[in-house]
Amino acid sequence: MNTTLKTPEASEVTAWSFACSAWLGSDARFLVCCEHSGIVREAFRKRGLDAWSCDLLPADDNSPYHIQGDCREAMKSGHWDGFGLHPDCTYLTVAGIHWNNRGRGHDKTNAALAFVREVIEIAGDRPWYLENPVSIISTRIKKPTQTIQPYDFYEDASKRTCLWLNKLPKLTGTKRFNGRMVEWPIGSGKMVERWSNQTDSGQNKLAPSANRWKLRSKTYQGIADAMADQWVGVPSA
Repeated sequence: MNTTLKTPEASEVTAWSFACSAWLGSDARFLVCCEHSGIVREAFRKRGLDAWSCDLLPADDNSPYHIQGDCREAMKSGHWDGFGLHPDCTYLTVAGIHWNNRGRGHDKTNAALAFVREVIEIAGDRPWYLENPVSIISTRIKKPTQTIQPYDFYEDASKRTCLWLNKLPKLTGTKRFNGRMVEWPIGSGKMVERWSNQTDSGQNKLAPSANRWKLRSKTYQGIADAMADQWVGVPSA
């Protein structure tokens, strides 16, 4: 069962001070916004954090630790010690922004940017991260703290991902997954590295479908595990 706009009461929470030796402990509450897969939420919960996810969609895993609704309302109505922010990249990603000048217009991109600004403002000075692929957030709001690749977290995939961090240390790669070597362009004699989600030319292999966006929006397990391992119970940045 998914919880619909029901957040933990402040009276249920042990007060947490970020001045203590660990920025998040097992008595802290963490809200992963715009996540329906539960991958990040469960990675944090396995490390003892009281983590919840929130999205307009129901949880893929039917978790009771999911709030179905507008994450902005959930962020404001519950007692949270930190946030994970995963805004929809459809109208933000550099790879697709060219459609704005091909009839799509800029209204949805402007609304997406306004959403990003709003959730950052709500999160305030508490620890939070924002995850997105390479997007215009970098030029319209703020440059990312770091960029990472899933293959540096032992995932057989390439997807340059940006992280904006507040009161969190940069993620450190865990183990590199070496891709396959292919000659590209064919006949050039030049060898390049590719991963399982890529064609030899470097394009994404995932075929167009109604749920392609949903599949591509999921956080890689290796990255989620690294977030939990490196951010739960470590000194505040």
